[in-house]
Amino acid sequence: MEIINRRQRIFSISRKFRREDKKVGFVPTMGALHAGHLKLVEECRQRSDVTIVSIFVNPTQFNDKADLEKYPRDLTQDAAMLAELGVDYIYAPDVEEVYPPGFSTYVDVEGLTGLMEGASRPGHFRGVATVVTILFNTIRPDIAFFGQKDAQQVAVIERLTRDLGFEMEIAVVPTVREPSGLAMSSRNERLSDEERAKAVVLYNSLREAKRAFDKGQRNAADLAQIVDNAIEEEPAAVLDYVSIVDRETLQPVEKIGDNETLIAAAIRIGDVRLIDNLILNQKQ
Repeated sequence: MEIINRRQRIFSISRKFRREDKKVGFVPTMGALHAGHLKLVEECRQRSDVTIVSIFVNPTQFNDKADLEKYPRDLTQDAAMLAELGVDYIYAPDVEEVYPPGFSTYVDVEGLTGLMEGASRPGHFRGVATVVTILFNTIRPDIAFFGQKDAQQVAVIERLTRDLGFEMEIAVVPTVREPSGLAMSSRNERLSDEERAKAVVLYNSLREAKRAFDKGQRNAADLAQIVDNAIEEEPAAVLDYVSIVDRETLQPVEKIGDNETLIAAAIRIGDVRLIDNLILNQKQ
């Protein structure tokens, strides 16, 4: 396994493999790796000839400077985990390598980024879309892997890929959860044991709404109220939002039909913000 810091170097390596007609798989991360990331890597290894993982804490997607500073960083530990999984290359550039002096070009995906996470974190998805575009242009993968936990991010990247004509597949891997049901996240490490136990209310509330859906409830407002009521029962949890939207367009729905529909929510436990979602009418 090789760790690469220079953009031109990883570009040249990827181009070489494409010329050899080898399938290049890519997993973009911000490090602080956990089992959810490792599942993406395992899927990538199974479906690709070459696996490249990026580790880059992207400053442009943080609208809170303190949140950026708190984000955990341990390249040595991350690299050891990836080496065990047989990753071929880690791309770990400095900020100046991704955003050189004078950088002034950003990518906005309109229509998908103004609600949910976009409403709570202004500018977040502009940063995500910009760095993903840079990484896609640099690595030119045949297939890129993302987690379902970040469902809005997935929708943004799927649209970006189509609109900008990237010739690659976007593979979405199901959310990996702790035994309690809490979705794996780097932010979980900032929770105390007591807070971690209380945070499960987020997943449990979504499951309660899905059970109502499975029993025939199709009114989105009623399903959202189920989530709201369940979270209110946990005093430590503060609800940021609950949204029920079309999985692809992210447009709010009033009555759930046959399309895949996302029920997503965000809460705060102490100073940690957590997100989760479930898909209704999920297609195989």
